[in-house]
Amino acid sequence: MPDLSGFFDEAGVHRYPLRVFYEDTDAGGIVYHANYLRFAERARTEMLRLLGNSHARLLAEQGVSFAVRHVGIDFVAPAKLDDTLEVETRITDIGGASFAVAQSVRRDGRELARADVKVAMINRAGRPTRIPAPVRDALDTLYQRQKRD
Repeated sequence: MPDLSGFFDEAGVHRYPLRVFYEDTDAGGIVYHANYLRFAERARTEMLRLLGNSHARLLAEQGVSFAVRHVGIDFVAPAKLDDTLEVETRITDIGGASFAVAQSVRRDGRELARADVKVAMINRAGRPTRIPAPVRDALDTLYQRQKRD
């Protein structure tokens, strides 16, 4: 597994920083609710890339990709234009063809939104398929690290 220092905290939680741009907000300068899903997607994508498993490489080399199967989201407080946010991602479960994460969007440590997401591995035909062993091993190593703390 690559050196993850600087991208993950000591407990193995992935932290993805971002800024709220004008395009992320509604007419009142508040982040539009659907954009929290975009923020979460970016964070999961970066987490997978840091583990050595970019979406493009998985599709090109293995013919597989991840697809969101389920999302549950709670909105706690609004984010606003120009806020600096951080998306925390923690793996909560790994199955044969899927994994689940808990994600939290925060501003200055305060939780603004939290999402529980289940992501499934699919083949080019869109059918569920097992997560390739190297991908599963990288996810499992991180998951075990997160469970220790």
